[in-house]
Amino acid sequence: MNLSNQNRSRLYAIGTILLWSSAFALTKIALEYFSPSSIGVLRYLCASLLFLFFAFAKRIDLPEIKDIPMFLVSGAAGFSIYMTFFNIGAGTISPATASIIIATAPVITAVLALICFKEKIKAMGWIAITIEFCGILVLTLWDGVFTINAGILWMLGAAVCISVYNLLQRHTTKKYAAFQATAYSVFAGTLLLLFNLPLAAEQLVSASARQIFALLFMGVFPSAIAYLWWSQALSTAEKTSDVTNFMFVTPFLATLLGFLLIGEIPTLPTMVGGGIILAGLFMFQKVKSGNGTKKESA
Repeated sequence: MNLSNQNRSRLYAIGTILLWSSAFALTKIALEYFSPSSIGVLRYLCASLLFLFFAFAKRIDLPEIKDIPMFLVSGAAGFSIYMTFFNIGAGTISPATASIIIATAPVITAVLALICFKEKIKAMGWIAITIEFCGILVLTLWDGVFTINAGILWMLGAAVCISVYNLLQRHTTKKYAAFQATAYSVFAGTLLLLFNLPLAAEQLVSASARQIFALLFMGVFPSAIAYLWWSQALSTAEKTSDVTNFMFVTPFLATLLGFLLIGEIPTLPTMVGGGIILAGLFMFQKVKSGNGTKKESA
């Protein structure tokens, strides 16, 4: 049975979200021993080796020299800087809270798409964004007006990075195949993380089997395979928001896995602030879905 581009895009997006959701709890496990910088370089070294194997098997060409700076920016945004911010933030907040913050990426992506590609946001979309911002304020300022949770800010930085990566992938996949665009970005991001390799290698020698397994799994699945599927989803979607809206379900999956793998239960601030954010995300998703329906029927 032939699938439409829209359905194919959705399948790739759902598969990606399932794999990405596992990274929140697994990062917490790896942080029991490894430093945030070590996790970043080891995770994407694994991903790069896998991509290198498939690149040789597929005999893909090198990118054009003029496009190398673009892939360096894409690699920095989607992998090296994102991974650094994500790992630092993950060390101070729960998987549930982290996943809720990362789930704001569709809104950030939509705002950036408005600026870069003139993709319009309706009035209800802006109301949804305001609701989400209020939820973030609840999360960051719960303990007091002058107390800001640094972990939340690191995760917000990570959400901005993945949003920039989403837009760059949307652009690069117009010229390169999804596999090429992802592989080049992963290679670039890994190169930018290599200065952390000496410390990572030192820690790897005495790490437990549980922590090594967490790193290997994240390197192969949430990193390599998930990002490849994500590129396929973005390249076949009608609009960027059609794909990024699937990140809405990440908090539910990440919270469930956080409980099953490490026994973490969401705190009151996470439930209150997260509930407000998810309400805004749901509204934003419905607005975007309405836009998509209107466009298809025109």
